[in-house]
Amino acid sequence: MSTATLIFFAIAFVAVFFMRLVKMGTLLAFLLTGILAGQHVFGLFGLSGTWNFLGDLGIMFLWFNIGLQINMRRLWQLRKTIFGLGASQVLMVAVMLFPILTGITTWSLMATIMMSLILAMSSTSEDLQILVDKNQLQTNMGRQTFSILLFQDLLSIPLLAMLPIMAGKSINLGASAIDVLVMSVGLILGVVIVSKFLINPLMRVVAKLQSHEVFVLAIMVNIAIWAAILQIMGLPPALGAFLAGMLMSETIYRHQVNAVIEPYAILFLAFFFIVLGMGINLPFLADHWIMVLVGVIGLVIIKFFALFIVARVRNMDVKEATLMSLILAQGGEFGLLILQTMKINGITAIPAEHQEILTAIIIVSIMMTPILLLIHDQLIKTGKIFRGTNDKKISEPIIESVPEVIICGFGRMGQIVAQMLETENISYVAIDGNVDEVVMAREKGYNVIYGESRRKTILLEAGFKAKKTRAVVIALNDEAVAVDIVQTLHSMSSNVKIFARAHSLQTSRQLVKMGVKLATPEIIESSFIIGANVMYGLGLSENKINKLVEHLRSNNYENVKKPIDIR
Repeated sequence: MSTATLIFFAIAFVAVFFMRLVKMGTLLAFLLTGILAGQHVFGLFGLSGTWNFLGDLGIMFLWFNIGLQINMRRLWQLRKTIFGLGASQVLMVAVMLFPILTGITTWSLMATIMMSLILAMSSTSEDLQILVDKNQLQTNMGRQTFSILLFQDLLSIPLLAMLPIMAGKSINLGASAIDVLVMSVGLILGVVIVSKFLINPLMRVVAKLQSHEVFVLAIMVNIAIWAAILQIMGLPPALGAFLAGMLMSETIYRHQVNAVIEPYAILFLAFFFIVLGMGINLPFLADHWIMVLVGVIGLVIIKFFALFIVARVRNMDVKEATLMSLILAQGGEFGLLILQTMKINGITAIPAEHQEILTAIIIVSIMMTPILLLIHDQLIKTGKIFRGTNDKKISEPIIESVPEVIICGFGRMGQIVAQMLETENISYVAIDGNVDEVVMAREKGYNVIYGESRRKTILLEAGFKAKKTRAVVIALNDEAVAVDIVQTLHSMSSNVKIFARAHSLQTSRQLVKMGVKLATPEIIESSFIIGANVMYGLGLSENKINKLVEHLRSNNYENVKKPIDIR
């Protein structure tokens, strides 16, 4: 390994460590790594073909990941909050930015509208992490913030539809606004139809192979195919990757796809931000630092007041409105992604030097957010603002209701358990890795998702919460997988009650030793039922039979295979 490579990884480690120490996102650490390793600082690497290729992969993955988050069912469930507060926030910011951009630039009308909307978007990754770190995700403010971020994800559809128009490839249906509307609606309808009749059947075949490697390759091939199709049509390949993500989000495999790509997520995101950092023209920005500084201050102030006004109009109190406005007052990764996509595809609707300045403004604004929040928290701690006020907790979760029970495995046993829970209106979510079982169960109205129960990400996707999910039922045939699930659950919570299915007495005892509350050995319990019925048919009293069975069950079946004497 070369000295340059060793130095590069050392820089990356120190940058990530420092950013997490000051509670900033790791994505900024990778950006800083790219800047330091690039030609303008240490000169370890230049933007070679290899680095550009890795950067392109990062861009494709980022677009795919954004598309994967846009699930129409989830958006419809939260439509009132999303299209109320979310749309109001974006429009308010865009309306305030538009005349300013019009006055200081010579961009076209469409480019000005697009950049006003892009700058209205915030950093989803940083903001969600802030909400989690501050334990605000379940507050009223956290819910409202999350809804705004969801609307911004949805807004990415028309903004992406603007890219072809920016490149001079309008579909020539008249006004550009009509082009965007037609392309956006067409994209959504196309996703729903193609997902149902093409992607779902193809992924069903892949899922039946029960191969992790094939599943990952199927996702990558899906991204590559749609990127190639859009490129052939003369549109940015990134739009194809985004489309691939949306297609997957509308299938029953959405949760499993999210879990499968998670290990690769940080790698691809790192590629994008490292290459983005390497490509930043530091001498140019040094010459225009005043413009960048004014731009950052102006963007943060405008977004803060726009957000504050919208929040107060929607009856949020001053404390909540202030915190939400500070959290969302920065630019976002989506803006960086759009600018980089325009740069790679040679879209010059916005001059290259302006793209450099806008990129710097967004990056610095993201870096400012933790600092502003630190100042905000310090003012509260010292009692200088918001004395005697508390956060308003809400009982319902952000995305979907937290199930009281999670069922791992949805064969005959899992379905019977679900039926019993439904009779008492006990909420549950079932997970199964057999695609046929999932499809049939969903058709019958069961609440079941496709995925591997042993994966922590899948359990979280199913709604597992350490202090709210009351029980987990392991109803799988595979005893080794059952052991893996128990270990995963214990790594997530030490208090959750686990009830498991076991084929043998040996496995039952192993699971109980691992902390499972009840691990029922099927063969033995079936033998009890048959034996009890035989004895009842021979005239023995029901009381004596029950006493015998309880004796055999006691202390985790320790009396099985021992001489029986219950007199």
